[in-house]
Amino acid sequence: MIIAGHTLGTPGRDLAEALRLFAAAGLDAAEVIYQDDYPAAISPSDPRSARQAAAIADAEGVPIVALTPYTTAINSLDAASRQQGIDEFRACIEAAHTVGATRVRVYAGAWHPGDTEHARHWEQLRSALTVLAPEAADAGVVLCVENHFGTMTQTAADTARLVGEVGSPSVRVLYDQANLTFTHDETWQEAFAVQGELVGHVHVKDLVFKDPEAPFRASDTARVKAEERAVRSRVVGTGVVPWPDILEELVRRGYDDVLSLEYEYRWHPQDLPDPAIGFKDSALALRKMLAAVVPA
Repeated sequence: MIIAGHTLGTPGRDLAEALRLFAAAGLDAAEVIYQDDYPAAISPSDPRSARQAAAIADAEGVPIVALTPYTTAINSLDAASRQQGIDEFRACIEAAHTVGATRVRVYAGAWHPGDTEHARHWEQLRSALTVLAPEAADAGVVLCVENHFGTMTQTAADTARLVGEVGSPSVRVLYDQANLTFTHDETWQEAFAVQGELVGHVHVKDLVFKDPEAPFRASDTARVKAEERAVRSRVVGTGVVPWPDILEELVRRGYDDVLSLEYEYRWHPQDLPDPAIGFKDSALALRKMLAAVVPA
């Protein structure tokens, strides 16, 4: 397996510094944010940014294997907003091709409890990914739809349904069991039962509950606000997500690809040790777990 560091965990560092940290922590690769006004990222508004990132990755010896945009407009009912979202993904696919990344994280539009016209938003989302899928294939990129709150694929079941309806090998599932756990959706066994054959990318993080009985709330898509959180972030292996069991199941199903450490230091630094420590400890924990399930 390839263990990558996610630049969500490196606020305050530029991209070169982030990749240097990943190398020092014993990581193999990087997942890089695709967003303006974040130092360890590729900037959508700067046409030189992807080429510069490719040069940095080459110099640091840490390949960029995935990009993470924050686009949510692809399910919009407003034609101009939806088209802008599609164009943003096109630019991200091009940037991924430039840096050699093989996958792009996808937010399945924006969706929150109380929103209306689900069927119309879903069709806009499905058709947008149907348009983007062949373009991604031409670029050697897979679009990976995340199990993520605030989108139309909060649950594993909805993620699998969307990927199935698009029906392209260039659109897969981004499996994030920590997200499914803190939203009180599928267990890891239930998640694999419905989307296990569709996994194209994996985010790895850990947590503990402040109150396991508290209902999940999130008014934003990218993060849960401090006043809404019922969990605390933790270094991998020190929380409640059963990563040894999950890794064993991934291996059993033949997944031998990227495990991306989505260390949430950008959003919740109060919960976590410094990234230089947290990434190293998470990587060591993951490698120890993998050694127990991967044949020598």
